[in-house]
Amino acid sequence: MTMETRAILAAILMAALLIIYQTFFVQAPPEAPEPAQKTAEAPQPKTPAATPEAPAARPAPTVKPGPVAPPPPLPRPPQRTVPVEGPLYRGVVSSEGGKLQEWTLRYRGDKPMVIVGDLGPGGLMVAPDAGAAGEVVPMTVAPDGLSLGRDRPSGDLVLTGDVDGLRVRETLRFGADAFFIDALIRVENVGSAPRTVTVTLPWSTRTAWNEIPEKFTGQHPTEVVWSADGHIQRVSNLLEVGDHARGGSWVGVGSVWYLGALVPKTPGFTLVTAVERHAAERKNGEKEPLGRVTVGVRATPTIAPGRAWEGHVVIFVGPKEYERLQAHGLEGTLDFGGFPVPRSWGLPTLPMEWLGVPILLLMKWVYRYVGNYGIAIILLTVISKILFFPLTVKSLRSMKAMQALGPQVNALRNKYKSDPQRLQRETMELYKANKVNPMGGCLPMVAQVPIFYALYLALSVSVELQNASFLCFGRFFGMDLWICDLASQDPTYVLPILMGVSMFVQQKMTPTTGDPRQAKMMLVMPFVFTFMFLNLPSGLVLYWSLSNVLQILQQWYMDRSKPRRAVREAKDA
Repeated sequence: MTMETRAILAAILMAALLIIYQTFFVQAPPEAPEPAQKTAEAPQPKTPAATPEAPAARPAPTVKPGPVAPPPPLPRPPQRTVPVEGPLYRGVVSSEGGKLQEWTLRYRGDKPMVIVGDLGPGGLMVAPDAGAAGEVVPMTVAPDGLSLGRDRPSGDLVLTGDVDGLRVRETLRFGADAFFIDALIRVENVGSAPRTVTVTLPWSTRTAWNEIPEKFTGQHPTEVVWSADGHIQRVSNLLEVGDHARGGSWVGVGSVWYLGALVPKTPGFTLVTAVERHAAERKNGEKEPLGRVTVGVRATPTIAPGRAWEGHVVIFVGPKEYERLQAHGLEGTLDFGGFPVPRSWGLPTLPMEWLGVPILLLMKWVYRYVGNYGIAIILLTVISKILFFPLTVKSLRSMKAMQALGPQVNALRNKYKSDPQRLQRETMELYKANKVNPMGGCLPMVAQVPIFYALYLALSVSVELQNASFLCFGRFFGMDLWICDLASQDPTYVLPILMGVSMFVQQKMTPTTGDPRQAKMMLVMPFVFTFMFLNLPSGLVLYWSLSNVLQILQQWYMDRSKPRRAVREAKDA
């Protein structure tokens, strides 16, 4: 069950609790495949036919020269790796096309992204002809390493190589305070005829990671996402990506909190996807569909003799922080889900970005002043409760009025139990005579459900909560005590249990009709929610627990103020 599905289910259950009063009082009316990455062997130079030696007694005949042999191929440069160090990351770049061979994010603790070997951003591939298979360009690289920091905010790795009469230059520009890499590509035609070449920058990942556990949440990519014609497209089942070439703004692979993306900055690029499928045998003998999915950007420029083509692609490898994503138009990779059904179900739904993004930015704004995301969540929850306090008061007063009419409604049910239509008319007349709206108790609260759901989703997609501590007392026998990572579940299960207790108290204080069936259902709901929240991130459980506590305080205030109001009315009379 995904986090979005859990959130929807929680919202539905909460809405069901709020409208249960109506249930007991009103009777319902009857493209192109991925280019192969095999290195093609360079053709051996042809030796022109030798001119036969003329006899000494007669002059040598004039012989037309044979075809001019191409220059012998340059020796393939040996593969080298170059380290790149920065405050936010540690990487290793290969001279094979400038491939990003290793990448560790120093983001709230070292987090090694799965970018090793044949996975992750591939090396630059160049096909010397439009219809030829591309190959990773072997290059020389300089300098021998980069170390970035406050004194050196940016640095370049320059890679150069040759492919069949083409001179290739790739500059990788790193920033000390950035998770993106500028790839500046230059292909020069040093021949005497025009060339139509294919330039590809790929990114590969597995379609399944069942045998490799994550070292941290979001380490393994779970979806392919791209932007085309202003619309964000997602494919969660990586085996269903397919082989395509399409126009668009960017393409990437990502998880709930991390993203690897390729963003073309010069015109002429197309977005490409390809899938290699195979079956792997499990331990129980069953076949499991596996494979590799590759996304990339590709350009096919025609280069005149002596001229060069230049392209610019941004490679993003990092956490999904909204401001960093927005700088390159990648903010759409944050998935705030849909309402009232998850977006992944494929049904019509309302995207929640319009509400989730402002809530996320508000939480980050509060964090700038308090310096702790746990406190920021608390303040955000308090703000939401204050904003909806008038609706809550109206709802609670309506519930109290309904509770007062409970005995009369039960009497009508007993009197007209064999005549449902008469029961409905008499019940509505009773409500009308006492100026009670049967929907008045649930509608104000149901109106808040989308807001609470958006807040829930904003917390679930916030990578800033990862390794963000709140009431952390260190580690004991390898276990965190207590909330040392708001993005992970509470290892002690204390917070979910407290959430269940607070919900139980809230249900006991909520006005009821006295119906035993309703009372039993109210008692079951806290246990259901506690079970659902056991493995959810602590930040979400903290938000829900505090919401329950604030609801209890609001109910206590209403119960306490009612006798005082009655005394004042008696004195005025």
